[in-house]
Amino acid sequence: MQTKKSWYPWMVVGLLWVVALLNYMDRQMLSTMRPSMLADIAELESATNFGRLMAVFLWIYGFVSPFAGMLADKLNRKWLIVLSLFIWSGVTFAMGYATNFQQLYWLRAIMGFSEAIYIPTALALIADYHSSRTRSLAIGIHMTGLYLGQALGGFGATIADRFSWQYTFHLFGLIGMLYSFVLVLFLKDKKQITDPLTVTSNRFNPAGLFKGVGLLLGNISFWILLFYFAVPSIPGWGVKNWLPTLFATKLDIDMATAGPISTITIAASSFVGVLAGGLLSDRWVQKNLKGRIYTSAIGLSLTIPALLLVGYGSSLFHVVAAACCFGIGFGMFDANNMPILCQFVSSRYRATAYGLMNMGGVFSGAYITDLLGKSTDSGNLGRDFALLSIIVLVVLLIQLAFLRPNAIDADSPHPTGTRRVEE
Repeated sequence: MQTKKSWYPWMVVGLLWVVALLNYMDRQMLSTMRPSMLADIAELESATNFGRLMAVFLWIYGFVSPFAGMLADKLNRKWLIVLSLFIWSGVTFAMGYATNFQQLYWLRAIMGFSEAIYIPTALALIADYHSSRTRSLAIGIHMTGLYLGQALGGFGATIADRFSWQYTFHLFGLIGMLYSFVLVLFLKDKKQITDPLTVTSNRFNPAGLFKGVGLLLGNISFWILLFYFAVPSIPGWGVKNWLPTLFATKLDIDMATAGPISTITIAASSFVGVLAGGLLSDRWVQKNLKGRIYTSAIGLSLTIPALLLVGYGSSLFHVVAAACCFGIGFGMFDANNMPILCQFVSSRYRATAYGLMNMGGVFSGAYITDLLGKSTDSGNLGRDFALLSIIVLVVLLIQLAFLRPNAIDADSPHPTGTRRVEE
């Protein structure tokens, strides 16, 4: 039975915060463990091959995201989250037994499939539990789990250097599988559903899964949201997957040191960004319907000089300052994506909508991950990081000009104007 305790919505955030941490830690630690794995898997010597390994996760993740969102709008969200966590943690555990590039490649693909289920499902569940007064802060706190997971992923290289890369995968995979049983005991769906096969409507019609997609794609505001979310994801994924390499190259340090420095810097600054962005957005939107959009725009504007500096800076101070600026800005952007979406899309289709947005963002990330792998091989990684600032500027201008919400929440009464997505 659904709890009525006023603190339970925050308990949901706390429970999912740990899952978010595991989500990013398991996917991110591979980006810093390449040197430790080279002795056993020689194909990783090529940065292009390593880019392929990182990109396959994103391509699969992107393809699955919309379907994951559709399922999250129809099935019990608790059980989707539990299964997602258990499967990707099992994959992480299995990666410790990989002996060649092909095995790693397919395991990363399976991880992309299982992790894709989590984000749209979790964010929709948090949005269900929190009103417009706390939604950005709640999602921002959840996002800090992602950032801490990214930072701990940087220690993958350190642990692998101390023990072995196989031990590292086994350890974190086992932790995730065990935590899935904690969710079974304490996580509850917003709706009173206990059977994992029970759907959120009285009768499940597979064809109905695509109804929300049709409504979403027929709404011009959603297309703007899709573009606004996807384009900033290009530098976002580039930073996540290639910043450790850029730090190691520019500062002439080994990856066991560069990994933690780069990921901790981004994670700590993003932590500040999501909390500041969440608090500011929740207050601003009560006075101005575009408050969340303005908060997000402030965040995006901070990433522009950061990308220029991270690309052309040559000292420890330059690259760390740039990473801090990027993390704060991207954190403010991240904390407001789902809350902005909630101003245009009713709760019935939010997971589907976020799944589509996630697909656009991840496809952009897969492209840039592969491209930056080639840039690394050709010695142009810093220059190409700086060029990403141009596309952020373009999307910032489009966001400010065309995103015009007419309600604080799409499920609340609102004046006529921009059509929302509803039944």
